[in-house]
Amino acid sequence: MFKKISYLAGIILFSVLSFLILKNANLNSFVDMVENRTFDLRQNIMVNLGMRHVNENIVIAAIDDASYEYILTHYGEWPLPRDVYADVTNYLEKQNPDIIAFDLMFVNSMKSNPKADLALENAITKNDNVFTAMNFDVQPSELRTPPILPDKLALKVKNNSKIDFSEHTYTNCRTILKGILNGTSNIGIINVSRADDGILRKMPLFVIYNGKFYPQLALKIGNKHFEKTENILPQQQYTIQSNGRVSVNGRNIYLDKDGSVILNWYGPAGSYEYIPMYKLIKAAKGEKTDISNYNFKNKIIYFGTTAASLYDIKTVPAGKLYPGVEVQATYINNLINDDFIRKIDRKATIVISALLALSVIMCAVKIPSAILATITSLSIYFVYLIISYYAMCFGNLWIEIIYPIIFGVLAFTCTFIVKYLIKSRDFDQQYKLATTDGLTELFNHRYFQDQMKMQVEQSKRYGTKFSLIIIDIDFFKKFNDTYGHQVGDAVLKLVASTLKRNVRATDVVCRYGGEEMGIILPNTDKDEAVSTAKKLCQKVAENKLKISGKEIGVTISLGVGTFPENGQNSSEIIEFADSKLYQAKNNGRNRVGE
Repeated sequence: MFKKISYLAGIILFSVLSFLILKNANLNSFVDMVENRTFDLRQNIMVNLGMRHVNENIVIAAIDDASYEYILTHYGEWPLPRDVYADVTNYLEKQNPDIIAFDLMFVNSMKSNPKADLALENAITKNDNVFTAMNFDVQPSELRTPPILPDKLALKVKNNSKIDFSEHTYTNCRTILKGILNGTSNIGIINVSRADDGILRKMPLFVIYNGKFYPQLALKIGNKHFEKTENILPQQQYTIQSNGRVSVNGRNIYLDKDGSVILNWYGPAGSYEYIPMYKLIKAAKGEKTDISNYNFKNKIIYFGTTAASLYDIKTVPAGKLYPGVEVQATYINNLINDDFIRKIDRKATIVISALLALSVIMCAVKIPSAILATITSLSIYFVYLIISYYAMCFGNLWIEIIYPIIFGVLAFTCTFIVKYLIKSRDFDQQYKLATTDGLTELFNHRYFQDQMKMQVEQSKRYGTKFSLIIIDIDFFKKFNDTYGHQVGDAVLKLVASTLKRNVRATDVVCRYGGEEMGIILPNTDKDEAVSTAKKLCQKVAENKLKISGKEIGVTISLGVGTFPENGQNSSEIIEFADSKLYQAKNNGRNRVGE
């Protein structure tokens, strides 16, 4: 009977809390952010294990750092004169490439060189396999009158879904050269779709401007590629089904809730074959280079900038510094290989979460041992995590992780609250005793060492800095010898409380040993740490200790060390800060050793 009551009460409490969670918009946003990180993690694992490989027929003509230097040296300016692009295009066309695509926008006429513009327009419009890019924005009409675009650039799209395209709806457009705009329909949009954390995981398939749908550049290129390689006629109309499915050249693509496709990533930046632009320029001029014998036949050639100074760098799951042109290459690679990720909808996630939570409740109720019940529940979710990884790896399916885990934790917690009536309510006190110094109420030495190691690991992982301040109370032995140990304890408490009041909430103040204390300052460089140390030195000196009606001054000496310049591990940082502390003591005390 007790098991049945626990079982039902656990389900009821779990259901109420789950309902509240699902109705909390802020929590849902946070869960989505964390879920995105789990996507990044799974993608990184696949990238590191080499689970996918780039299409060898996709080549990037990169305006890299070397090419940028070549352009400035030989042409004296950036951007590159447009007839040079025309010459390179004509050179490549002689080798029958599949596609030539410019992830570049040729905006405004170069009044100083109209013939160069004309040469580029001719090179693009006379070849039906050359594509170029355009971008929409939301600039006010006072700045730029929204242009009317040729009808041939828009697509016929029927939306039978509830997808909200507002994120990809634009009110203005920066047009490209009129000769290109009016002379070809091979123009695609290159607007991107970043998450709230700034990471680009997906790209729109269509964007909306003036009430019309316009295709992504990769979709345009894909149509031409399939027309040439699979004899598929260009698709004239697209229908978005109620479940977000769009048929593209016989491939079923599923749009996310904002109308984007979720990209699969093949490797870090540089995974595609790169050919520096300057070599193509030289080859087009007839100069001998190491690519003179390169065969561009049937290649998809993407032109784009990869030089850091040209600012087309994104952050994606596969890397923090990822050229925009390689994002476009990944997009077309996904389209050709039918590799887009499909994310299961939230309703299916809730059903999965509920089923897993129910199994956890059953384990918690039916297994007498709390340890065994915990291990069994964790095993269930471990298997689920493995399944979610392999579903993405081999089925291109994004099964959510965070909601099932949240529901599982809730179910487990609720059931144990009912079953054991908050049996472990003294846990916080026990933890405090284990990590806190009883006299000063600062963290103890063991906790200090653990935090130092953790800070080193985090700083190495994320490329950040942290600092350590080591503090010693000046002439502490004299306090004990002159006034007794009780006064010595009062001095320790005074200094400890002063330190805690004058540092950030994220800083970790510990009793290092004896009269020595340490402060770990996350995400803090040397200058900021020294400034903090000087402030602490002054604050302690200002606080007088009253003994028998008499005020006694207390001062401290401090040493500062910063990761990574002063050491590569916790021991080296501590040793450096300690040496600076002794430097401060040798220089007269009541000061900071830098």
